[in-house]
Amino acid sequence: MRNKLLFSVFVYFIILVLISLGFWQIYRLNWKLNLITQIENSLKNDHIELNESNKKNYLRIKTSGLIDFDKQIYLYNLNESGKPGFEVINPILINNENYLINRGWIPFEKKGLNEINIFDQNNIIGTLMMQSKSSIFKPDNDIIKNYWFTLNRDDVFSFTGKRFSKYIIYLNGDFDIPKPRVITAKISNNHKKYAITWFSMAISILLLYLYFRKKNY
Repeated sequence: MRNKLLFSVFVYFIILVLISLGFWQIYRLNWKLNLITQIENSLKNDHIELNESNKKNYLRIKTSGLIDFDKQIYLYNLNESGKPGFEVINPILINNENYLINRGWIPFEKKGLNEINIFDQNNIIGTLMMQSKSSIFKPDNDIIKNYWFTLNRDDVFSFTGKRFSKYIIYLNGDFDIPKPRVITAKISNNHKKYAITWFSMAISILLLYLYFRKKNY
């Protein structure tokens, strides 16, 4: 009798955990939908002067600055078609504040060529984005060969000798080389699917438990 009671407590505990996970995913779903709405609204706004703005994620800005081409970073990434290459990242000094600017994607063979650095520093149109955390599953950066997998802030400091804003400027515009990233509100949002999965598992376990309980009691 005691074993059956313990088993019942264990089953109900598991069901409670699964239901809690389901409601957590619903909370995350609502948070993500609100975030997407905020991003969409922000991307509809006109570009504003960076030095006249309150900095925030996905703010569309215009500015000018002094780009450091000597400390140009080549960050491994895929383009929109899935082709591997580099994103070209530069330090830029704007109003005595250091930023990184992501000017876009190039194929491997364009690395180091002068043609990728033909750029008007006095007319920069872009989008501010908060720097995301580096994935622990990506390889280490090869600073000596200038072959990067993440913008690890310690590595960036070792390479440039500078500390940078937590916001990265993503260049906007119709450039061929480098090809700027298209900034959209299309971000991963699988929380509804996860919530359904957790609730389904809770219901399945409950039904199985009730079936075996009726059969064995």
